[in-house]
Amino acid sequence: MIRTQIQLTEEQDRALEALAAAEDASKAALVRRAVDLLLSQRSEAERESRRARALAAAGMFRGDGELVSAEHDRFLADAYAGERA
Repeated sequence: MIRTQIQLTEEQDRALEALAAAEDASKAALVRRAVDLLLSQRSEAERESRRARALAAAGMFRGDGELVSAEHDRFLADAYAGERA
């Protein structure tokens, strides 16, 4: 593990101390749990954002059917590249 120093407000420290005592855990363990939760929520938000962008791109292209079917990955990549430009 890596040692990290953080600063909490007095109120945060008191609340964390009380929670640690109630759960029979260390404050460090609770902070690690909170960081894991924050990171997992961010990952979920990023997955939802990618999903929404993919759904928005669906149906944007017209073609003779064969080209769109064969080249759909390239068309989708081009659409995402244009979004970043």
